[in-house]
Amino acid sequence: MKPLPPTLRENRRYVLARIDPPWFETDSRTLYEALAETVTALYGDTGMARIQPAVISVRPGYAIVRCIRSTEADLLAALAAVNHAGPQKVAIRSLRTSGTLLALRRAIGGAVTPPATETGEARFQGKTYASIRYQIEKVDLFENGFKSQELLFLTAEDLEE
Repeated sequence: MKPLPPTLRENRRYVLARIDPPWFETDSRTLYEALAETVTALYGDTGMARIQPAVISVRPGYAIVRCIRSTEADLLAALAAVNHAGPQKVAIRSLRTSGTLLALRRAIGGAVTPPATETGEARFQGKTYASIRYQIEKVDLFENGFKSQELLFLTAEDLEE
Protein backbone atom coordinates (compact mmCIF):
# COMPACT_ATOMS: atom_id res chain seq x y z
CA MET A 1 0.00 0.00 0.00
CA LYS A 2 1.41 3.38 -0.99
CA PRO A 3 1.61 6.21 1.53
CA LEU A 4 -0.68 9.19 1.04
CA PRO A 5 0.75 12.07 -0.96
CA PRO A 6 1.60 15.17 1.10
CA THR A 7 -1.46 17.07 -0.14
CA LEU A 8 -3.81 14.48 1.38
CA ARG A 9 -2.05 14.09 4.73
CA GLU A 10 -3.22 15.93 7.83
CA ASN A 11 -1.03 18.85 8.84
CA ARG A 12 0.72 18.48 12.17
CA ARG A 13 2.23 20.83 14.71
CA TYR A 14 5.16 20.15 16.99
CA VAL A 15 5.57 21.54 20.49
CA LEU A 16 8.90 21.94 22.26
CA ALA A 17 8.41 21.48 25.99
CA ARG A 18 10.77 21.84 28.95
CA ILE A 19 10.60 19.13 31.60
CA ASP A 20 11.08 20.29 35.19
CA PRO A 21 13.02 19.30 37.25
CA PRO A 22 15.77 19.48 34.62
CA TRP A 23 17.70 16.51 36.00
CA PHE A 24 14.68 14.19 35.59
CA GLU A 25 15.35 11.66 32.85
CA THR A 26 12.52 9.68 31.29
CA ASP A 27 11.77 7.78 28.14
CA SER A 28 9.19 8.69 25.53
CA ARG A 29 6.86 5.85 26.53
CA THR A 30 6.54 6.99 30.14
CA LEU A 31 6.00 10.58 29.05
CA TYR A 32 3.41 9.52 26.47
CA GLU A 33 1.48 7.50 29.07
CA ALA A 34 1.36 10.52 31.40
CA LEU A 35 0.28 12.81 28.54
CA ALA A 36 -2.35 10.35 27.27
CA GLU A 37 -3.80 10.00 30.76
CA THR A 38 -4.06 13.79 31.10
CA VAL A 39 -5.54 14.35 27.63
CA THR A 40 -8.13 11.64 28.26
CA ALA A 41 -8.99 13.12 31.66
CA LEU A 42 -9.41 16.62 30.19
CA TYR A 43 -11.05 15.92 26.83
CA GLY A 44 -12.19 12.29 26.90
CA ASP A 45 -11.57 9.63 24.29
CA THR A 46 -12.95 11.78 21.47
CA GLY A 47 -10.54 14.57 22.37
CA MET A 48 -7.67 12.09 22.44
CA ALA A 49 -8.63 10.90 18.94
CA ARG A 50 -8.98 14.51 17.71
CA ILE A 51 -5.64 15.74 19.14
CA GLN A 52 -3.65 12.56 18.39
CA PRO A 53 -0.72 13.43 20.70
CA ALA A 54 2.59 11.65 20.18
CA VAL A 55 5.93 12.08 21.91
CA ILE A 56 8.48 12.38 19.12
CA SER A 57 11.69 12.65 21.14
CA VAL A 58 12.86 13.13 24.69
CA ARG A 59 16.22 14.63 25.61
CA PRO A 60 17.46 15.59 29.07
CA GLY A 61 15.21 18.47 30.12
CA TYR A 62 13.23 18.67 26.84
CA ALA A 63 10.59 16.82 24.86
CA ILE A 64 9.04 17.29 21.43
CA VAL A 65 5.34 16.43 21.21
CA ARG A 66 3.24 16.21 18.03
CA CYS A 67 -0.45 16.95 17.50
CA ILE A 68 -2.89 17.67 14.68
CA ARG A 69 -3.00 21.28 13.44
CA SER A 70 -5.61 23.49 15.16
CA THR A 71 -5.47 21.37 18.35
CA GLU A 72 -2.28 23.00 19.67
CA ALA A 73 -4.15 24.95 22.36
CA ASP A 74 -5.70 21.76 23.71
CA LEU A 75 -2.31 20.05 23.72
CA LEU A 76 -0.68 22.98 25.53
CA ALA A 77 -3.36 22.83 28.22
CA ALA A 78 -2.83 19.10 28.60
CA LEU A 79 0.95 19.54 28.85
CA ALA A 80 0.49 22.11 31.60
CA ALA A 81 -1.81 19.71 33.47
CA VAL A 82 0.68 16.81 33.54
CA ASN A 83 1.94 16.49 37.10
CA HIS A 84 3.69 13.12 37.11
CA ALA A 85 5.49 10.76 34.77
CA GLY A 86 5.67 7.32 36.29
CA PRO A 87 6.39 7.64 40.01
CA GLN A 88 8.17 11.03 39.66
CA LYS A 89 6.44 14.39 39.98
CA VAL A 90 7.19 16.61 37.00
CA ALA A 91 6.02 19.81 35.37
CA ILE A 92 5.98 20.29 31.62
CA ARG A 93 6.23 23.83 30.25
CA SER A 94 5.67 24.53 26.58
CA LEU A 95 8.32 26.72 24.99
CA ARG A 96 7.67 26.86 21.25
CA THR A 97 5.28 25.56 18.63
CA SER A 98 6.33 24.92 15.06
CA GLY A 99 5.23 23.21 11.87
CA THR A 100 8.62 21.51 11.42
CA LEU A 101 10.82 19.37 13.62
CA LEU A 102 13.96 21.04 12.29
CA ALA A 103 13.09 24.40 13.85
CA LEU A 104 12.51 22.83 17.27
CA ARG A 105 15.67 20.74 17.15
CA ARG A 106 17.65 23.90 16.40
CA ALA A 107 15.98 25.58 19.39
CA ILE A 108 17.06 22.74 21.67
CA GLY A 109 20.60 23.11 20.39
CA GLY A 110 21.06 26.65 21.57
CA ALA A 111 18.77 29.52 22.22
CA VAL A 112 16.18 28.06 24.59
CA THR A 113 18.08 27.47 27.84
CA PRO A 114 21.80 27.00 28.29
CA PRO A 115 22.88 23.64 29.66
CA ALA A 116 23.63 23.37 33.33
CA THR A 117 27.32 23.61 34.11
CA GLU A 118 27.28 22.74 37.78
CA THR A 119 24.85 21.20 40.24
CA GLY A 120 25.16 21.10 43.97
CA GLU A 121 23.72 22.21 47.26
CA ALA A 122 23.48 25.72 48.65
CA ARG A 123 22.51 27.21 52.00
CA PHE A 124 20.78 30.58 51.99
CA GLN A 125 19.12 32.25 54.97
CA GLY A 126 19.19 29.05 57.00
CA LYS A 127 17.53 26.85 54.34
CA THR A 128 19.12 24.17 52.16
CA TYR A 129 18.51 24.33 48.41
CA ALA A 130 19.49 22.15 45.45
CA SER A 131 21.30 24.48 43.07
CA ILE A 132 21.88 24.46 39.33
CA ARG A 133 24.33 26.97 37.87
CA TYR A 134 24.22 27.86 34.17
CA GLN A 135 26.87 29.32 31.87
CA ILE A 136 25.33 32.78 31.79
CA GLU A 137 25.66 33.33 35.55
CA LYS A 138 22.12 32.14 36.21
CA VAL A 139 21.50 30.02 39.29
CA ASP A 140 18.27 28.13 40.02
CA LEU A 141 17.57 27.11 43.61
CA PHE A 142 15.05 24.41 44.54
CA GLU A 143 14.14 24.05 48.19
CA ASN A 144 14.57 20.50 49.45
CA GLY A 145 11.28 19.00 50.63
CA PHE A 146 9.11 21.96 49.65
CA LYS A 147 5.35 21.96 49.03
CA SER A 148 5.07 25.38 47.40
CA GLN A 149 7.63 27.40 45.47
CA GLU A 150 9.32 30.47 46.85
CA LEU A 151 10.72 33.08 44.48
CA LEU A 152 14.27 34.18 45.27
CA PHE A 153 15.92 37.16 43.65
CA LEU A 154 19.60 37.00 44.48
CA THR A 155 22.26 39.59 43.84
CA ALA A 156 25.99 39.03 43.28
CA GLU A 157 26.60 39.79 46.98
CA ASP A 158 24.15 37.06 47.98
CA LEU A 159 25.99 34.52 45.81
CA GLU A 160 29.31 35.34 47.51
CA GLU A 161 28.00 34.15 50.88
